Amino acid sequence: MHLKPKVKAPSPELLGRTQEVLQRHALNTVCIASRCPNISECFFRGTATFMILGDRCTRNCKFCSVTHAKPKPPDASEPERIARAVEELGLRYVVITSVDRDDLEDFGASHFVRVTEAIRKRTDARIELLTPDFKGDSAALVAIIAAKPHKLAHNIETVRRLHRFIKPGSSYERSLAVLRTYADSGIITKSSLIVGLGENFEEIEETLQELYDVGVRQLTIGQYLRPSKEQLPVQKYYTPEEFAALEAVAKDIGFEAVASGALVRSSYYAERL
Repeated sequence: MHLKPKVKAPSPELLGRTQEVLQRHALNTVCIASRCPNISECFFRGTATFMILGDRCTRNCKFCSVTHAKPKPPDASEPERIARAVEELGLRYVVITSVDRDDLEDFGASHFVRVTEAIRKRTDARIELLTPDFKGDSAALVAIIAAKPHKLAHNIETVRRLHRFIKPGSSYERSLAVLRTYADSGIITKSSLIVGLGENFEEIEETLQELYDVGVRQLTIGQYLRPSKEQLPVQKYYTPEEFAALEAVAKDIGFEAVASGALVRSSYYAERL
């Protein structure tokens, strides 16, 4: 049995300053909402992941700690508030993600675009859009691509066999189709896999190959850590050697950039990949 990886304690001073700015502008970050273990390190490097369109998700993925409830209408002032926070914090690389908004006609795509435009007006920070699948809506995907972010990302999260159980309301094939559309645009495309949910090595390798085949060239692989008793229990803790083996497999397949490790998350070292 392998031990749960140790998490570095957040820096109170750094978190305090960052949280003050976030609270003043009434913003959410996935760093805080998902209880990410790398929060201090990323804030220190000038990177943050903002979660737009509220903190209530229309889907109920079994590994995620984000609240599943009826969302509130989008806040038209959010893009400008995020832009101001990015400017105040001096962020050099910004990841924009969101809860699933299946209640909206465009699934929230236009809000991603407005946030991107607002940040560009105030700063020269590089922008990565980590999007939901938008139910595969072609107009939404076209709008996201037209925003011309530095990088596009959508997380496959788990292997084909477990996908429907772990991500109800989502589709493994639809996620691959979204990633293919992003990659076909010529924009750098990234995806992420979390392990420890009951998959086996062969299934991981199959998923990596399928991601590569649709055009994904950057990849993160991290250990699933149960956020609370409300989410699924961890089925396996991977060893450093196993993460190294997965990284080697990904590089052999042809991925250009890979981050693989227990505490790696989808936005971990996003600015360096």
